[in-house]
Amino acid sequence: MGNGCCGVRLQNVRSFLTKEERIGMLNEYKEYLEKEAQGVSERIKDLEDE
Repeated sequence: MGNGCCGVRLQNVRSFLTKEERIGMLNEYKEYLEKEAQGVSERIKDLEDE
């Protein structure tokens, strides 16, 4: 099956998550996005330095 946010497999996600689980998933997703943004910034810098 496809992937949802945070790379979590949709078939492994229960229908009803606790508030703590939702917060945890959102924090993981936020961390993923921050790392992705850092990678994009580094790539832009590399290209500018060429």
